[in-house]
Amino acid sequence: MSDALALRIDAILPQTQCGKCGYAGCWPYAQALSAGNADLNRCPPGGEAGIRALADLLGRPVKPLAAECGVERPRLTAIIDESLCVGCVKCIPPCPVDAILGAAKQMHTVLHALCTGCELCLPACPVDCISLVPAQNPVWDHSDAALARKRYQSRLQRLARLEAEQAEARRRQKEKLLQAGLLKADNAN
Repeated sequence: MSDALALRIDAILPQTQCGKCGYAGCWPYAQALSAGNADLNRCPPGGEAGIRALADLLGRPVKPLAAECGVERPRLTAIIDESLCVGCVKCIPPCPVDAILGAAKQMHTVLHALCTGCELCLPACPVDCISLVPAQNPVWDHSDAALARKRYQSRLQRLARLEAEQAEARRRQKEKLLQAGLLKADNAN
């Protein structure tokens, strides 16, 4: 199938990037749906309404949410118990939309307006100071999804840029070591 269909599918998905569908995010799930390699009932955050929208778009029958993916629930947001947070920063990398702020050995906080409720920060926390609470705005709409998609894409671009910068720094360091005779050419790889 085409990327055009995947884009239309992605526009229906809630952009929580939670992975509950079994894919690494909403876009990979949209691509799998577009290619006919995934079922349309694997998105708990999209729930019944999402399944119906996908069924209409794809011309497939509506199915109940796949039990192995989770259950549909009201919109939640993560909250950090500041009295328990040890500032380990382990909750920051898994957040797909950079909604958690903090620094090493400092208390962390969640930007609730940006949190998708994906739950990916929960298993990362070694002191269990993160919990989910009902979101102030219980309805996740297309504008929320658009913002989450933009933040997710920005995060991916930032991580790719950092990786490229680190690779270039490693390359320059190897070059310096080679020039200084501290590294043999056959050991440079």
